[in-house]
Amino acid sequence: MADVFTKAKRSAVMAAIRSGGNRATELRLIALMRAHGITGWRRNAPVFGKPDFVFRRERVVMFVDGCFWHGCRRHGTMPAGNRAFWKAKLSRNSERDRQVTRGLRQAGWTVLRIWEHDLAAKRWPRVAGRIARALGRLAMQGGRG
Repeated sequence: MADVFTKAKRSAVMAAIRSGGNRATELRLIALMRAHGITGWRRNAPVFGKPDFVFRRERVVMFVDGCFWHGCRRHGTMPAGNRAFWKAKLSRNSERDRQVTRGLRQAGWTVLRIWEHDLAAKRWPRVAGRIARALGRLAMQGGRG
């Protein structure tokens, strides 16, 4: 179906849309943490880089990176149309991720980046272990696995 807007108008409309996070993947990570007894996290904390989850006391932040938007080498895909735009866009996203991670680490935070594909239920024990180690806790008990 043809677009009802001109190219300039479509660009303006799309630029006005602000990301609210990837709700589905964040909810899966919440389910994982609850299943493994991981507590103490907060969402939407005012921390540089807007991490998805913050453990303020332990100075640990977590980002849930979507395979498409953050350029997963295993699962990320490149749209067939407008390849130059998407290549530049995804490259900027990756560069921003590196800068945010670097800035947070320099400020004394431990940064965990969890790929969307790591939130499959069969990988939960391994992801929970990574989180527990970052928090300086023993491996979490319980959960699926």
